Amino acid sequence: MSIVLDTNAYSSLLFGDNKILALIESADIIYISVFVLGELYAGFRGGNMEQRNMDLLKKFLLKPQVTILNATNETSLIFGNIKNILKKAGTPLPINDVWIASHSIETDSMLISYDNHFLKIPGLKLYNF
Repeated sequence: MSIVLDTNAYSSLLFGDNKILALIESADIIYISVFVLGELYAGFRGGNMEQRNMDLLKKFLLKPQVTILNATNETSLIFGNIKNILKKAGTPLPINDVWIASHSIETDSMLISYDNHFLKIPGLKLYNF
């Protein structure tokens, strides 16, 4: 099984969330979107444990089953489709979340998130708590 971690899933992992840990341990591939990394780095900068959080993330990213996802043309095509569907439905989502969902669909992976608004995206495999 391959998974994409949303920002809140990674943050929950740092706080000892056993549900997230169990999913990570059962995954063959753990994807981290470059957009999740951006959100994490922004959060680290705003906190008082920036270096500690940076070190923990660096260690996590070095795990052999972890892969960083960069945006590709395919990601952009999926993003455009999702944005159009959400606009027509009148259910916009935060822009980074559309990118993160696009990565999940592109890799045919399950998105791990605590955000219910991802349920608005058709075709997205979502592990929602």
